[in-house]
Amino acid sequence: MKTLQKLIIPVVVLISVLSQFAVAQTTPLSQNPVNQATEAQRADVKPFDTTGVAKPEKKSNKKEEVEEVTTELTTPDHNAFYASEAQFAFAVKNTTKNVQEGTVSYQVTSESGEKLNAKSIKVKIPRKSSRRFLFNIPESKPGFYKVAFMINVTDYDDTTRKAFGIRPEEIRSQYKKPGDFESFWQSTKDELAKVAPNFRCTHQYDSSGRSVYLIEMQSLDNMTVRGWMTVPITKNKNKKFPVWLGLPGYQVNLLPIIAKDDEDLAIITLNVRGQGNSRGPINTPKAEYISYRVEDRNKYVMRGAIMDCIRCIDFIFSRKDLNHDKIFVTGGSLGGYLAVATAALDHRVAICSAQNPILSDVRNLINEVEWPMSDIKKYVGTRPGTSLKQVLDNLDYFDIKNFAPMIDCPMLMAAGLLDPLAPPDSEYAAYNLMGGDKHIMVFKNLGHEVKEDFGMHQGLWMRDEFVLF
Repeated sequence: MKTLQKLIIPVVVLISVLSQFAVAQTTPLSQNPVNQATEAQRADVKPFDTTGVAKPEKKSNKKEEVEEVTTELTTPDHNAFYASEAQFAFAVKNTTKNVQEGTVSYQVTSESGEKLNAKSIKVKIPRKSSRRFLFNIPESKPGFYKVAFMINVTDYDDTTRKAFGIRPEEIRSQYKKPGDFESFWQSTKDELAKVAPNFRCTHQYDSSGRSVYLIEMQSLDNMTVRGWMTVPITKNKNKKFPVWLGLPGYQVNLLPIIAKDDEDLAIITLNVRGQGNSRGPINTPKAEYISYRVEDRNKYVMRGAIMDCIRCIDFIFSRKDLNHDKIFVTGGSLGGYLAVATAALDHRVAICSAQNPILSDVRNLINEVEWPMSDIKKYVGTRPGTSLKQVLDNLDYFDIKNFAPMIDCPMLMAAGLLDPLAPPDSEYAAYNLMGGDKHIMVFKNLGHEVKEDFGMHQGLWMRDEFVLF
């Protein structure tokens, strides 16, 4: 029980502060059992009630129900992944005194909004009764699809939106990696190595059994970057702590993490250039950070931000109280992006976790997402002589699908099927290129977020990898 108590605080807190958006307060996966459809139910459209007759609900002594029409849309696969046909069960409950007549229909679209399959059926739900219908939606091409289920009956109209995947393990990007991708990043790392790091670690205060330090260092372009480190207070002068390195979400100001009773883990939260206490030469409005100097791949903000993360690995290696063989890098959204890039470029990272990482399969994002492409296009419009093609050519060097094959450490990812910023097809374009030990957790009903139980899973995984019990 003590181990579990130690785990909860750093994991849940870190997940919530590292991501751009808050953790969803939702039902754990363990409470969402997977239902298996029978062969008889796999007709194109068929009521679950095989008699074809809606059965009125039995009377009880319970308080009288509110008169309303409600719906529930479910899918038998816990990830909503299928080989060729997606299955959805659409349940309609009618507690009114009226017969509900009309239609139930669906419209499938691609991630870019292209209309694909559609179907409509006539329905009749007697008063005080329920009906369930099973829809089989055929799609043959590997990828992810959005589906809108619509009900239009006597007293009720509504639309429910979901997503599903068809053989996602086969997804590959149609866009190739630049031929000089590796050499570009090697020369960038060589440039960083020429900058004297001038590491500074300044004690701030002690709290809940941990010492809190402000950490500072010089990174690419001799820019000062800062962050925080909290280390358990111990009398063992030879103790070497495994490291949890948390990277920031988009324009998130990371603060020190005080993990009570967690005496076996050092926690570093890094604010890369232009964020948090590392603002200075780069101090843009929030919307402009993602596009800062993107017209020049050698000056783009992400080039420096990734090097800031690698410089932080250098900092860890400079410390005798930290275990250099047990470095865990993690983040969500932009932090997930930085985590993937860091693990790809610096093999001193032992394990890596990325939740909803942005900027994957960037060229494919143009017609799929509003952000960040809208801000990038806006920036291009303010730069005479700069074209979108030029910018996309530069972004190829910062696309995480191009970093993915370089990762050689155990990898954990998370993706939401309804994510409007990091759509699942782009996430899988990167994930499928990662080799070795990897695992992805999919949240079929979430957008740019993860469930709290992901934090628990991630913490247990980290402790298992690092043999911390």
